[in-house]
Amino acid sequence: MDLLRFITCGSVDDGKSTLIGRLLYDSDSVSLDVLATLEKRRATTGGDVDLALLTDGLKAEREQGITIDVAHKYFTTPRRKFIITDAPGHVQYTRNMVTGASNADLAIVLVDARQGVIEQTRRHTLLASLLGIQHFVLAVNKMDLVGHEEVIFQKIVADYAAITEQLKLPNVVAIPLSALNGDNVVRRSDFLPWYHGPSLLEHLESVPAAIDANPNEPRFQVQYVIRPQTEELPDYRGYAGRIQSGTYRQGDRVRIWPSGLETVIEAIEVNQQEVAAASAPQGVVLRLRDDVDVSRGATIVPISAHPAVVRELEATLCW
Repeated sequence: MDLLRFITCGSVDDGKSTLIGRLLYDSDSVSLDVLATLEKRRATTGGDVDLALLTDGLKAEREQGITIDVAHKYFTTPRRKFIITDAPGHVQYTRNMVTGASNADLAIVLVDARQGVIEQTRRHTLLASLLGIQHFVLAVNKMDLVGHEEVIFQKIVADYAAITEQLKLPNVVAIPLSALNGDNVVRRSDFLPWYHGPSLLEHLESVPAAIDANPNEPRFQVQYVIRPQTEELPDYRGYAGRIQSGTYRQGDRVRIWPSGLETVIEAIEVNQQEVAAASAPQGVVLRLRDDVDVSRGATIVPISAHPAVVRELEATLCW
């Protein structure tokens, strides 16, 4: 079962947190204790279950009904695993949106059907494009508040197409929905009979998984050095991180950068179990044959595919 990471972005009050809550709620991905808490709160305040509370965990977020910090949620369907990033919509929290989008494979850009495409819609789309996201969903939310009118939806799609063309976005799908009522979120809605495409979850389950862009250039950067020094593991030393590209195998001769030292991969561990090989984007622990000095941030690469070492580079930065 593969994994899809996606982010919800757009302007404030477009319904990002409510959409994520609806995805979790309607796909039966909310634990019983959390459901009980939501029902208790509903009994106290009246009205429907506040789905945004499933992601808005800070006290200030709950008081103001906005998203401030980036929140991550995890859920699984029979077809795929998902990691959801809920990003804030306010302009002053744009840097938090950049942080959340940096690891996403897909961006859901929400638009309030009453307001259409606005400045923050354009800003978040631009940032997601700069960060290399290849798949976009234009989620036209709150269709129930505009009478489920197809004309309004098509106008927003046309306005967003201008952004799509300017940024040369490769894959964009537009879906009309109502996060509050659940229309076209997990299941298709009878209130939008003129729309014949998939629901949001159906589309998320069918989007192609991210492929390894450099399968012949294995890259692994050390994120943490594991050195327990316990009675059971007195000499254990492992280097944890995520394989960025390619495949690593037990017995591979590798070079440590920037030191240039050479050694051999003695073992590869995934979930505390030794495996013969592991590929991107798996998180692994590498154990090396020799006691070389390897610190966090070092790069471990096979000698047969070592990278070019340069002093200058060109990059696009989000600052």
